[in-house]
Amino acid sequence: MLSSALSAQIKTRLPQISLILITIIWGGSFLTVQYGLNFSSPLIFVGLRFAAATFAVSVLSWKYLKGLNRHEVFAGFCIGAVIAIGYGTQTIGLQSISSSESAFLTALYVPLVPIFMWLCFKHRPHLMTWLGVLFAFVGLVFLTGNGFGAIQLNFGQIITLIGSIAIAFEIILISYFAKTVNLRRVTVLQLAFASLICFMIAPLNGEISLPQFEWPLIATLCGLGLASAVIQMVMNWAQRMVDPSQAAIIYAGEPLWAALIGRIAGERLAPLALIGGMLVVIGVIVSEWRPKFLKRKFEK
Repeated sequence: MLSSALSAQIKTRLPQISLILITIIWGGSFLTVQYGLNFSSPLIFVGLRFAAATFAVSVLSWKYLKGLNRHEVFAGFCIGAVIAIGYGTQTIGLQSISSSESAFLTALYVPLVPIFMWLCFKHRPHLMTWLGVLFAFVGLVFLTGNGFGAIQLNFGQIITLIGSIAIAFEIILISYFAKTVNLRRVTVLQLAFASLICFMIAPLNGEISLPQFEWPLIATLCGLGLASAVIQMVMNWAQRMVDPSQAAIIYAGEPLWAALIGRIAGERLAPLALIGGMLVVIGVIVSEWRPKFLKRKFEK
């Protein structure tokens, strides 16, 4: 009786549990990407990563690929384009900043999502969203290591922030298209378009040739490709059932996992930068918190 009740509860919470697990995988991928950049230029590396992910999802979803329609191709292209921009810029940034710092900066997509929803779809942000943005901004200042006296961003930090904006739009577009497309077909399409776009824009970054064949690179690409395939499929599936606010709070754990894994691997953030990273995470959580007393106040 107890075991059946526990099983039922786990089944009910399976989408949330799945998001927690992919958040751990996502956090660990920052350090793996940084290692892979020892063997490849950034955009070519991302293109190969998503090509591997496309292959993995295609093998698992082969029987579902029939019946593609224009709407699904359009959805796949839109999501794939922002994935390419988000992960491409993030990977370029990892050439000059640590994996932990990159993860904290990337996490700024969470408070950005409701702001972009407001600008694009007229969904007015909650008061707590603005408070979260304030925490995140202060954290960003500390994370750069400059303090308020001289707010300066280096190239790696700037381009990573651009990536966080793109990832915010990825989450918005996944939710926008989720209930009108076939999950498996669109996952294949978005990964394929992300790979293709990265290869197309690589020459603009001076990347004109594929990396040399090396087993560590192949192993890294296979691992990241499989991880990307799982992450995208689970996100597309779970965000049909998990409230966006709850999903955002779960995603907030991603930089903490990245920082933990980075520390185990020997990375050390300066104390001020570590405080900044914590403030970013607090901002992410606060931006999605809806206290009941505040709700009652606004309802009066």
